[in-house]
Amino acid sequence: MTLLATWVSTGAPALIANHNLHSLYLLQKRPELAAFFAEADLIEADSTPLLVFAGLLGWPARPFHRCTYLDWRPQFWSLANRHGWRVFYLGAAPGVAQRAAERLSAAYPGAVIGVRDGYFDPEPNSADNAAVLDTITAFAPDVLLVGMGMPRQEFWILDNRAALPSCVILPVGAAFDYEAGAQKAAPRWMGRAGLEWLFRLVSDPGRLWRRYGLEPWSLLGPALADLRQAHGESRLGRRTRSGRLSVPQPVSEAAPVQGGLHLGVDGREPAAAAQIEKDLVAEPPKAGLVDGEKA
Repeated sequence: MTLLATWVSTGAPALIANHNLHSLYLLQKRPELAAFFAEADLIEADSTPLLVFAGLLGWPARPFHRCTYLDWRPQFWSLANRHGWRVFYLGAAPGVAQRAAERLSAAYPGAVIGVRDGYFDPEPNSADNAAVLDTITAFAPDVLLVGMGMPRQEFWILDNRAALPSCVILPVGAAFDYEAGAQKAAPRWMGRAGLEWLFRLVSDPGRLWRRYGLEPWSLLGPALADLRQAHGESRLGRRTRSGRLSVPQPVSEAAPVQGGLHLGVDGREPAAAAQIEKDLVAEPPKAGLVDGEKA
């Protein structure tokens, strides 16, 4: 959140992506998806098995590195409320995103929220797509959340990023379905325990049995190849002294790290990020619409 808020405060465009086992599977089937991740300024790990595997490869991955919308949503909306962020959500069925926006606006009245459902022709040259881009541009968001499912949302961002206004862009899947109560979110203890996939599978087996039951097996070959390579490099099981991942920085000098968050990226002042962290402490997240409230 500190990095995202720093981008928003400076008006810098940025793209935040996320990886999980499904995205790795899709990269095998749709290699062109790699271009989306190559453009990302930050990539979150939204998969407990992925973090476990990273640990086997010698990277200092820990369970708390897992990051998904349901985990950071309270802090995000608290910041949006305090600073008056303009947040646009593109996705969900007609009426669902609007209902989510109404509920979020009631809880976070300082945030300015715009929405557009995901039922339109996403082809770059279509009239539908042009109208969507005009709507987003007119709204002038600080943050654009795109929730149309993977990989449609990633390809839409990739195809249209040059035409979008300067803002922070995140693909967030069914985020507003959860906010509207159209889908039930897994309890956060299940997310922390690495069992969110089981909750989702039981809730919607007809749609998700292939993703959770078959797709991971296609990753076994590449995973074994990575393990062999890591073993050959004598990296298996190795940890850094600090216990943090070493992330390349896009500037000549590595940005300082505080609390696992990279500050001062692209020459931005760490003091601005420090103030944002104070805001998070000063304003604890409100009781969520997803957790602890009746749908």
